[in-house]
Formats: sequence, structure tokens, C-alpha cells
Amino acid sequence: MKYLWVGVMWLIAGITPALAEVVGQELEYKAGDTTLKGYLAHDDSIDGRRPGILVVHEWWGQNAYARKRADMLAELGYVALALDMYGDGRQATHPEDAGKMASEVSSNIELSRQRFMAALDLLKQQRWTDTNHIAAIGYCFGGGVVLQMAREGIDLDGVVSFHGTLATDHPAQPGRVKARILVATGADDPFNPPERVKAFEEEMKHAGADFRIISYPGAKHAFTNPDADALGKKFNLPLEYNKEADEESWAEMRAFFKTIFGNNDIVQRN
Repeated sequence: MKYLWVGVMWLIAGITPALAEVVGQELEYKAGDTTLKGYLAHDDSIDGRRPGILVVHEWWGQNAYARKRADMLAELGYVALALDMYGDGRQATHPEDAGKMASEVSSNIELSRQRFMAALDLLKQQRWTDTNHIAAIGYCFGGGVVLQMAREGIDLDGVVSFHGTLATDHPAQPGRVKARILVATGADDPFNPPERVKAFEEEMKHAGADFRIISYPGAKHAFTNPDADALGKKFNLPLEYNKEADEESWAEMRAFFKTIFGNNDIVQRN
């Protein structure tokens, strides 16, 4: 009887007790002969299918930061898969190694596409995923990956690039881009100077893409990652966390998802 009374009091107070937490699990999958290691996050207290989001890591690899973002998306009600673009879950702790691994993938469009599509297929196989509503987000290197996949015409509802690489050797062709695009970049990011942002804007206009670019004043590279300051100092790189830009860009992403998916009451609960 005591437990029934407690439940009634919760309801009277208008509070719903937490019945479940975000569940995260590591999954292995294949792209050709390469084993990839992803991290899947979802909230199992939600019934039914919901939109799926791919999360593409920074050049450091599929690490705790990428998994954190997957968890944050799951808290909003989405099914999120932090994918592995390097293979075997490889991670870098030094910029030289990170640069080599990132270049290996970004310089090979077919390899990049194959590994991205393997993750997309894995996400669609999950019983919680609404396969008709899929998007992708990416950070730094990963931001460049999701933009390139949009250029390649991958069938996604939308992509969001956070301080991602904007330059490409394979520009979008008119009529090919299917995904809606949101770019969040730092106005003081030396890797994406104003002329590069302008060139990307012209490329998207020429391609007829549905896109939006938000440039955050004072924000440098990696502005969403709280570890950016320490990494910047350690390796003498122009990296800097910007709390305001981080929070504003995340809010813009949420609004973007409401637009492309519809204001579904299953998601966006926080």
C-alpha cells in the first residue's frame, strides 16, 4: 500500500519518476574487410520508433566526446550512433597521428562513403529507429564528413556541421544534395577563414542546396568541446572552448531537427 501511495503522490505533484536512463552500448560492424566500433545510445523508456542521428567524431577518433554527444541526443529522445571512421575504434592522442588518420579517410571518397554507409545501415537496423527520419551531425573532421556525404547525395533528412571542414576537392553538383544543411562555424576559426566560408556558401548556392550558415563571433576551432583549451595549450593549436557558442549551436541544432523531422512529441523532451 505504501508504494501505491508514493506513486499517487508523484502524480499529484505532477512529477513522473524516472523509469529508465539512457542506455549506451558498443557495437561492432563491418565496412568491407574493416571492423568498425560504434557506440549506440537510446532511451528505452520511450515506446515506438524515433528519428536516428549519426554522430561523426573529431579527428581524434570515436572517443568519449563523440559518445557524450550521442548520449545527449538520446536524452532528447533520438536514437544516436557515434560511428567509427578510422576502423577498429582507433583513437589518436597526438595531432600528427590524428592528421594521418583523418587524411587517410577524407582523401578517399569511396572509403569515406563506405564507412559512413555501413554506420547508416547499422542505425537503420535498430528496432527503435524510424528509418524514414535520419540525420547526421559531425565535429571538426566529422563535420567535414557529414557535409561531404550531403554533397554526395546520401539520402538524409539533414546534416549539421559543428566547426567542420568546409573545403573540399569534390564540390556539390547542381541538384545532387538531398539533405538540408546547417553549418555552425567560428568567426575566428583559422581553419575556416571568411573566404572559405564564402566559398562554401557559393558552392551550396550553385548546387541549389537548402542550407544555413551560422558564424559565432569570437569562436575559434573546436568551440563545442570543453577539452579544447587543454588540447590547444598542449599542442600549440588554435583550439578554444566557447560555452556560449556551444550552447547556442546545440539549440540551433535542436530547432533544425524540429523543422526537418516535424515537432514530434516523442522527442525534444528536455
